[in-house]
Amino acid sequence: MAAPSLAEVVDILHEIAPLELAAEWDNVGVLLQPNARPRKVARALLTIDLTVAVVAEAMAARADLVVSYHPPIFQPLKRLHADGGAQEALLRAAAAGIAVYSPHTALDAAPSGLADWLVGCVLGGDTPKELRPCGDGEFGRVVTLARPLAFRTLLQRCKRKLSVRSLQVARPARAAASVRSIAVAAGAGGSILRGVAADVLVTGELSHHDALAAVAAGRSVVLAGHSNTERGFLKVLQKRLRSSFDGDLDVRVAKADRDPFVVV
Repeated sequence: MAAPSLAEVVDILHEIAPLELAAEWDNVGVLLQPNARPRKVARALLTIDLTVAVVAEAMAARADLVVSYHPPIFQPLKRLHADGGAQEALLRAAAAGIAVYSPHTALDAAPSGLADWLVGCVLGGDTPKELRPCGDGEFGRVVTLARPLAFRTLLQRCKRKLSVRSLQVARPARAAASVRSIAVAAGAGGSILRGVAADVLVTGELSHHDALAAVAAGRSVVLAGHSNTERGFLKVLQKRLRSSFDGDLDVRVAKADRDPFVVV
């Protein structure tokens, strides 16, 4: 087996999620490259968030690269402290020689990327009548169904496909029992779904006022939790990276990565 170089893995990540698709405000690409002469990447770990626990898992697995969907470096850093959070995770990764890459909104907008995967979760195998992008940067999707879908069935699909036990739902007083159009956006979808004409808005989280505005406009809202609308795609990304290197790259999904909220 010949492990690929960091540059070769990054090239494939660019093919999957071209960085030019990312939002202007985003911070994507290689965010941490601890070695002046990057070593080969024999093992990569995929995660939604770069936490101290995820870096510990990467170190134990002897990973050379962590692909973190959310960028651990977002705002300008004036100093680095072992604070138990993202800064400490970065310091530990750097000390261990582990590179960090983030695709974030580039992966949302990419064809067959996260937004399209989320559409597949709500469709459950049904063929859409129409599918189009939505939001600035086309980070969301609006799907028109070929036939009405019971709202209860939509909720069941979301729970099953996103592996959650509960959902937050807001509905107009006289909402119909079935829907014909659904708009989706991963993570915090407020800015993407605001004003979109669809029967139902499915996302991870939405502000109180955005939810009120949606309901007032006659739309239902389904919230699954920010990272719960993203984490399932890591297995898809894992398969793509593995197949791109014919088994020469060991790609794993982090077990330590989890949504910070629990149902009690």
